[in-house]
Amino acid sequence: MSRIPSLSEAAHLGHVYRRFPRGAVSLGKYADELLRGESELTVGERELLAAYVSGLNSCSFCHGNHKIIAEIHGVDPDLLESLLDSPGDSGIDEKWLPLLTYVRKLTESPSRVTDLDARLVFDAGFSEDALFDAISVCALFNFMNRIVEGCGVLFNDVDLLATKELHELGEKSATPYQDFVQVSTLSSKK
Repeated sequence: MSRIPSLSEAAHLGHVYRRFPRGAVSLGKYADELLRGESELTVGERELLAAYVSGLNSCSFCHGNHKIIAEIHGVDPDLLESLLDSPGDSGIDEKWLPLLTYVRKLTESPSRVTDLDARLVFDAGFSEDALFDAISVCALFNFMNRIVEGCGVLFNDVDLLATKELHELGEKSATPYQDFVQVSTLSSKK
């Protein structure tokens, strides 16, 4: 249910970008660089973090979409749900537990992140670059969750199928987020 009167009741993020295109192209470029660019974290792992943060924020649209995208990139969809309930019991490699703790704390209470939290991530084998990528994914999806929730964008079965189709085709594209923004804002330039 859209909270913006000029958007339809069943507004999608694409509708938000079409109505409010300012910054959308830059945001799409940043998302592609962060989620598809070079990183020690795989595309699937970065999408897992995007879905995880969105799940922590109860953002069904972003959680649902990025869960599907993570699955396309090799992540077990059941893992994502169990991570939200109990990361320690989810079956994820124990190396990930300090990183997930860091991201959860950064999402839920950012001022409580400590040097020890970072040290535990490094001790688990992650580099500074990997931690910064995780921090950046966390920041991007906290931002996106607030855009989506603020505008009242909801996730539905139509979105599920469209996301799956777009990203299965988009696996061949290095810029799926810019592609999405381009298609979404096309009609606003006419």
